[in-house]
Amino acid sequence: MPKEYRTIQEVAGPLMMVRGVEDVAFDELGEIELANGETRRCRVLEINGSNALVQLFESSTGINLSNSKVRFLGRSMELGVSEDMLSRVFDGLGRPIDDGPEILPEMRLDINGLPMNPVARNYPQEFIQTGISAIDGLNTLVRGQKLPIFSASGLPHANLAAQIARQAQVRGTDEPFAVVFAAVGITFEEANFFVESFRETGAIDRAVMFMNLANDPAVERIATPRMAMTAAEYLAFTKGMHVLVILTDITNYADALREVSAARKEVPGRRGYPGYMYTDLASIYERAGRQKGKTGSITLIPILTMPEDDKTHPIPDLTGYITEGQIILSRELHRRNISPPIDVLPSLSRLKDKGIGEGKTRADHSNTMNQLFAAYARGKEAKELMVILGEAALTEIDKLYAKFSDEFERSYVSQGYSANRSVEETLDLGWELLRILPRSELKRIDDKFLDEYYDKREE
Repeated sequence: MPKEYRTIQEVAGPLMMVRGVEDVAFDELGEIELANGETRRCRVLEINGSNALVQLFESSTGINLSNSKVRFLGRSMELGVSEDMLSRVFDGLGRPIDDGPEILPEMRLDINGLPMNPVARNYPQEFIQTGISAIDGLNTLVRGQKLPIFSASGLPHANLAAQIARQAQVRGTDEPFAVVFAAVGITFEEANFFVESFRETGAIDRAVMFMNLANDPAVERIATPRMAMTAAEYLAFTKGMHVLVILTDITNYADALREVSAARKEVPGRRGYPGYMYTDLASIYERAGRQKGKTGSITLIPILTMPEDDKTHPIPDLTGYITEGQIILSRELHRRNISPPIDVLPSLSRLKDKGIGEGKTRADHSNTMNQLFAAYARGKEAKELMVILGEAALTEIDKLYAKFSDEFERSYVSQGYSANRSVEETLDLGWELLRILPRSELKRIDDKFLDEYYDKREE
């Protein structure tokens, strides 16, 4: 039986000091028993001699210093995992909230996981189809990749996240595929939107959902992404499944980190965030990937809202360093009713060339992707010129590029949140748009592909 301590010295916000403890370790889990028999969970943050600083997972309201008891459980925070987790909804600490039965765990895993040995990593290289042209065609997602979505407040990243979670699939295989979805610090309406969206389409049958609401304690937010990654590691590396993890919103996670850091009176770094935020984010993101000798994989899409639409803010900045690219949502495109409002030019998937081409998507993919990027960039330039100098100043070819730019946004990028395009449909749509331009302008495409696809319109 764990030893009980009645030596709570003080409670400050989410932190509590317990004196005179023995054999207590960093990150150990504890329970606080109130005078009325209610128990609350806590975690050891710091040991100083015989004093333990603990972090509360629930509110500190009602903790009486003289008659509350603390006992330490001799283990760190764990998640009980089993295949029964699929199609279930949990709170941020892994407790079921969907009126279903408790999970009977096959094993209990430490939520901090074990770092993956870099030498044991396999290179991400298989294509994942999201059904969204702006991603599949131009910023391709590859199995085992970390590809964040940079959004801003008021933009429809929730709709995009739900669409990717519903539609994502590994093509050409019958290998088991699962989605782990973790919502961090979101409103009840948003949480309800995700759960209903998954239920309506049947996507919940292959999904594990963790919901941490805005009115839940900040400390729970710090555990939620780790719970999700632990469930993903179990499904991927123990059960051999391909797992897509979607975490939304990392900004709420970082704010919770800042809140706890301030309560601990740590020296703040950039914008008040703790100096170790880079390491902390990496300890979540780097759990994604593929391992040699294991069939499963974890592909990660963290979503974050950039404060003040600023991509140099510490949260998107550090996320960009740790991950392999970014999908950027644009407020300007959103205003013009382009949905999803993906701004393809500053977006980037650093591994896109590893997941496309013959045998993966189609041989012409790389050529058409480069040509679409180049033509869209030139079309946007032509439109800017038109604003300054008027349409009369444009050459005939510039007008064609401007037309291409408009059509590209209207039909390629803007597909709504229910259209699920196969990669062949996306590539064919790209060719359709490139036919707006004369063949002589398509300098980035091999003649053999132009012969095969560009000249199809005569048929």
